[in-house]
Amino acid sequence: MVEIIENKDITSFTTFGIPVKARYFAEYSSERELLALSRKEEFLNNEVLHIGGGSNLLFLEDFGGLVLHSAIKGIKEYRKDDETVYAIAGAGEKWTDFVDWCLERNLAGVENLAHIPGEVGASAIQNVGAYGVEAKDVIHVVECFDTQTRKTVRFSNEECRFGYRDSMFKKDDVRGRYYVLRVSFRLRPDGIPMSLDYGPLKSLKERLGKYPTIQEVAREVTNIRKSKLPEPSETGSAGSFFKNPVVPVHFYKKIKNGGFGDVPAYPAGEGVVKLSAAWLIDKAGMKGVRFGGAMVYDRQPLVIVNAGGASGRDVKELSDEIIRRVRTKFYITLKPEVNFIDTGIKITVLGTGGSKGTPELGCECHVCTSDDIRDKRLRSSVLVETAGLRLLIDPSPDFRQQALNLRLADIDAVLVTHSHYDHVGGFDDLRPFCGNENMPIYLRADVNADLHRRLDYCFREHPYPGVPTFKMNVIDNKPFYINGLKIVPVEVMHGKLPIYGYRIGKFAYITDASHISEEEKEKLENLDVLIINSLRDKPHFAHFSFDQAMDMIRDLSPNRAYLTHLCHEAGCHAELESRVPAGVSPAYDGQIILSTR
Repeated sequence: MVEIIENKDITSFTTFGIPVKARYFAEYSSERELLALSRKEEFLNNEVLHIGGGSNLLFLEDFGGLVLHSAIKGIKEYRKDDETVYAIAGAGEKWTDFVDWCLERNLAGVENLAHIPGEVGASAIQNVGAYGVEAKDVIHVVECFDTQTRKTVRFSNEECRFGYRDSMFKKDDVRGRYYVLRVSFRLRPDGIPMSLDYGPLKSLKERLGKYPTIQEVAREVTNIRKSKLPEPSETGSAGSFFKNPVVPVHFYKKIKNGGFGDVPAYPAGEGVVKLSAAWLIDKAGMKGVRFGGAMVYDRQPLVIVNAGGASGRDVKELSDEIIRRVRTKFYITLKPEVNFIDTGIKITVLGTGGSKGTPELGCECHVCTSDDIRDKRLRSSVLVETAGLRLLIDPSPDFRQQALNLRLADIDAVLVTHSHYDHVGGFDDLRPFCGNENMPIYLRADVNADLHRRLDYCFREHPYPGVPTFKMNVIDNKPFYINGLKIVPVEVMHGKLPIYGYRIGKFAYITDASHISEEEKEKLENLDVLIINSLRDKPHFAHFSFDQAMDMIRDLSPNRAYLTHLCHEAGCHAELESRVPAGVSPAYDGQIILSTR
């Protein structure tokens, strides 16, 4: 019977060399063992993270759930004919061992992927690639364990929906559902290299004086990688930290004509090219820059290394600075190839004011003239950071100032509660965060229709250059996922208007509510942190009053509650603080609240 270990040190299962523990850990070597694990309490009642070789993971803290690792080994060969050989490898096999196995048998197809860290299972999930070849070019079938049906399923190459460093296994609708058991590769027994058309491999034939063998290609790739990338056993890293950005051709030409004629670019489809992230980082002046124990590798700026004693937060802060500087110089947003792993949530309160903010224009009341910085209330909004994502809830009319106050460099997605101006007035100010790709927006159908009318210039077939561009994702009142992060909409009534609040892990944000049904209250059980609106003492037809907010907090019983959407009639912060019971506080602009998923 497979053992579940508590408080397991899993540092050796990662390549950054940053100490990390898992609350629970289990390693399985067969489908039967995995099936047994899927029925255990630790699996059913905790967040579950399935890992491979850990070469694309960055733990920001100890993991508070269950970590699973595949130890399914073995490689089998099936020769279909003189032109095709299928190699079936267990997900727990090291990728480098699998490549060596192929080279020993003169099987062509994976030689360009030599010396890539990780395990076979991850090759299908990540669609690993290097020097003109990707795993998708040779993958035939991926065999998986379905955690919902607890059955073994098989996906063809087409069904895997491979893309650049992407596959269906990373899509929000199935992310985390399937655990790779084995991968079948379609290889060629002729020993002829698959591709010599990328980078330094172009000149290999000329340098050797003959057409290279797959062994010579693999040796060349290995030498190149060793010359550019640190050995994980000597210097902790995750290899390439960022994806190469894919941008429109006109965007590339703008950079090239702006004094950077040497920018490397490769065709990536109709009307788009792939730029070198390493070149962008280098030109942004980040090579060799260090944050704590984390450093941009001096031989390859695409790599962040553990230069000694680095923490996960050091690496994250350095990656944020890289993103900020590249965006400032080139107006391009780099996206990490590495997955950030943490079970904590950081909430930054951007604004706590009502629709007019505080102080109100023309008002001389004691709240509007207060010297207490906590009484300066911009329109209500929060920034939620977890799982490597930055999620903005409501771009208020004050968003520009809020972003400047925070030195905000990146947003991954926007959640919208409703379309009243004090919650969407900052949409146009999102343009710096759109950059080279559309900003994902998650919202109700009625809000989507309203924004299309009010921001029609953003949705035209040929928009004016420079306007913000969005990918509108219409959501129903049911859970959805962003990069695997579960988000639960909570429908509340804003007077007669149904709007959404959102729950992320054990944190929930409710604004502009005047009523929450019993059914929706069930979504708000067992909260650690609740931020909820409390407009003023006097009743309002569309907002909770102070007493109504207190009643709702008592009903929901979160560990901690914070009041927001406060107008000047709510009183000064100090006055509110003196009135609320233990565990309840008035929120204030700039406040940072920590919670958990």
